[in-house]
Amino acid sequence: MNQDYIVPNNWSIIEEGFDADRVKSSESIFSIGNGAMGQRANFEEQYSGKTFQGSYVAGVYYPDKTKVGWWKNGYPEYFAKVINAPNWIGINVTVNGEILDLATCKEVRNFRRELNMQEGWLSRSFEVILKNATEIKVEAKRFLSLERDEIGAIAYNVTPLNTDALIVFEPYLDAGITNEDSNWDDKFWNILSVDSENDQAFIVSHTMKTNFHVCTAMQTQVSINGKILNENKTINKTDNFIGFKYTSKVHKDDTITLTKFGGYTVDRYHDKNDLIVIAKNTLAKAAEIGFEGLLTEQKEAWAKIWNMSDITIDGDVRAQQGIRFNIMQLNQTYIGKDARLNIGPKGFTGEKYGGSTYWDTEAYCIPFYMATKDQKVARNLLEYRYNHLEKAIENAEKLGFKNGAALYPMVTMNGEECHNEWEITFEEIHRNGAIAFAIFNYHRFTGDYSYIPEKGLEVLIAIARFWQQRATFSTHRNKYVILGVTGPNEYENNVNNNFYTNYMAQWCLNYTLQTITKMKEEYPSDWVRVLEKTKLSESEMTAWKEVASNMFYPYSEKYQVYLQQDGFLDKELITVADLPKSERPINQKWSWDRILRSPYIKQADTLQGFYFFEDQFSMEELERHFDFYEPFTVHESSLSPCVHSIQAAKLGRMDQAYQFYLRTSRLDLDDYNHEVEEGLHITSMAGTWMSIVEGFGGMRVVDNKLSFEPKIPEQWKAYSFKINFRNQILKISVNKNEAQFEVEGNHPMTILVDGKEVIINVEQVVKV
Repeated sequence: MNQDYIVPNNWSIIEEGFDADRVKSSESIFSIGNGAMGQRANFEEQYSGKTFQGSYVAGVYYPDKTKVGWWKNGYPEYFAKVINAPNWIGINVTVNGEILDLATCKEVRNFRRELNMQEGWLSRSFEVILKNATEIKVEAKRFLSLERDEIGAIAYNVTPLNTDALIVFEPYLDAGITNEDSNWDDKFWNILSVDSENDQAFIVSHTMKTNFHVCTAMQTQVSINGKILNENKTINKTDNFIGFKYTSKVHKDDTITLTKFGGYTVDRYHDKNDLIVIAKNTLAKAAEIGFEGLLTEQKEAWAKIWNMSDITIDGDVRAQQGIRFNIMQLNQTYIGKDARLNIGPKGFTGEKYGGSTYWDTEAYCIPFYMATKDQKVARNLLEYRYNHLEKAIENAEKLGFKNGAALYPMVTMNGEECHNEWEITFEEIHRNGAIAFAIFNYHRFTGDYSYIPEKGLEVLIAIARFWQQRATFSTHRNKYVILGVTGPNEYENNVNNNFYTNYMAQWCLNYTLQTITKMKEEYPSDWVRVLEKTKLSESEMTAWKEVASNMFYPYSEKYQVYLQQDGFLDKELITVADLPKSERPINQKWSWDRILRSPYIKQADTLQGFYFFEDQFSMEELERHFDFYEPFTVHESSLSPCVHSIQAAKLGRMDQAYQFYLRTSRLDLDDYNHEVEEGLHITSMAGTWMSIVEGFGGMRVVDNKLSFEPKIPEQWKAYSFKINFRNQILKISVNKNEAQFEVEGNHPMTILVDGKEVIINVEQVVKV
């Protein structure tokens, strides 16, 4: 834990007291989104202190030309950047001739910021004494509508406390924005027009190179004590900015309110020539419904989300706050409406990691969306990869692979690889395995096999072709080896025979062969179509079998464990417990050379394989590997604590499982990794959900049934969650004495609890 200012609360994230050193961190933590757009929690009014301005539109990006010291063949030509979109939330506030700026006020009192997770809104309130001695109170609330995802709303209230005041509001649109993260300081946006009509304003712009057209729009209204003012405004307009100035005399203790509706219309969904017209209609409808009407819709929309996805924890407020924060941010980032979108590691909270999609989606996020949404949402995530198959084949061709072999990108927006670190782009090839595993996992959980004959088998064949070509036969070992890779542990690069990568390759080959056999027997017409399309031959499949049946795994007889890679035991095996705290985190304190030579593990690597394929190893094997590798793990990846929490719970080590859970659930709230100001760790938040459901709840799918091995941390009195399993909702409640199961639906459900069958009838609570 590196920060501790968030007030514990079951349903809200709360900050009390203004501290300029916390501003950038809070801008990340209090971020809001609706799946179509999102924004960091920047102040509406001017702020001259240190800040990280960020508003983002889903799917809109810029291909920033790759910047490296030494170009290597096969490098992607660009690094995709989620770009900062024109700002619509801004409101300049002037009081008796002085600009409101929390960085320059004489005094800031009673500062309070709240992200209400239950209802989906962000608020801020404070009192200030300006340099001109005027005292005012400010209350602001804003949200991005889930129901109307092209619109957001702000209610900004100012009350003079010690004197009458001349107050000027200037709500504005600003397209003169830049990215915090840029390789060459390129201009990302080209402004096409800046216009206004009545109380509406519009800036139409397009991205350079990618040519996404976006209309940024606003509509404003001013009132005093609830009475709408019809005073004239002045317009402040430049080539990339437009603001409306409203000047009003406000008596002491009266409240002046600026209501602002704003958002984006994008040519991903509309004709680019119609963006202003659509924005006009969208704003007019929002104004007709009004701020309070939109807020009521917002509360209702979030109530539906929480009804299915909430996890309750009784007796531990910090744990409860953590899981709800994670669930909220996942739903703000992706709600499954558009199959062209995916879950970015930072979501709408920052620019680090650039691209939209990593293997995190398949490894961590799909389980959350399968169990808390309609299965179509998870299927959309699978189809995202199918739609990028041709690009994945092109990516592999650039590296010398052939015959339809596919290497899915480590980072992508449109299917092309756009990550420019060679040890990742060329070597972290295990990502292919996660994409294949997600297809298996989707079928295992949902029971829906239709995706595989329709689309999935083509993906599996292309991935299998890659693994067979990537493996090398070693005459020395008389086995197939995979050389020069980076596993999930990115603190080792260019290693040979990473256990996880080799195991994934073998599993992918075998699973594809098994799937082909099933297709031949049960889906002959689809099989003929896929065979014709892929030109798959018997000799290829024979080669796959040869590689899969003769894969090499480094193993230590001394420790009775699979080695993370060939040379792991050559390292100086000093555990993390013996590493001085002053040298942590090592990714910020050590040279990369020193990290690569160390035994320290960024995240679960060998243990990631044990997590995916738990049923292929014994409890004794899991325990040996956990005890060997966890002491060397520094958990400096956000994806690390959740896997270790699940496995610690499986081993019955509940204190350790609980500590890992706290770390994953409060990773950003408590800034464990010293980097929250850069944005939140969105994809790892799904791992927090997994830590409870799969860890403490022990949920698995066994023989087409849900299986549970419920446990409860000592610190908790009870917890509960719901699972949407094959279109039936199962509610699970666990306390110190028993587990309760209740099914919502029309049919009984048979589950396994601690290995024993339990039948749950409709409208029956079964206690075990």
